[in-house]
Amino acid sequence: VQLLASGGGLVQAGGSLRFSCAASGRTSTYAMGWFRQAPGKEREFVAAINWSGFSTYYADSVKGRFTISRDNAKNTLYLQMNSLRPEDTAVYYCAVRKGIATTSNQYDYWGQGTLVTVSS
Repeated sequence: VQLLASGGGLVQAGGSLRFSCAASGRTSTYAMGWFRQAPGKEREFVAAINWSGFSTYYADSVKGRFTISRDNAKNTLYLQMNSLRPEDTAVYYCAVRKGIATTSNQYDYWGQGTLVTVSS
């Protein structure tokens, strides 16, 4: 499985961005997740979704502002980010594993990361 993330960029606080993560290979039976790593910090969980899309999990810091979704017909994962804050600035990674999980060391395949910078 190879993952290609896109959609990063520079945005002002309060703005929105949408990430996409296109998977090569069949991922419709895999859980998928988003993680992020800010400068000088460890990688942290953002959101995860199970294979069907019916179960989702969010970090408390993004709950109510970010929405994870997937389109299995397109093998694509999404992250809609609204009400962005400067503390959301980080490199965002998509990842895939068999069952849903919220810790990075449980994921098997990773995308290359895409940078989001939120200016105040």
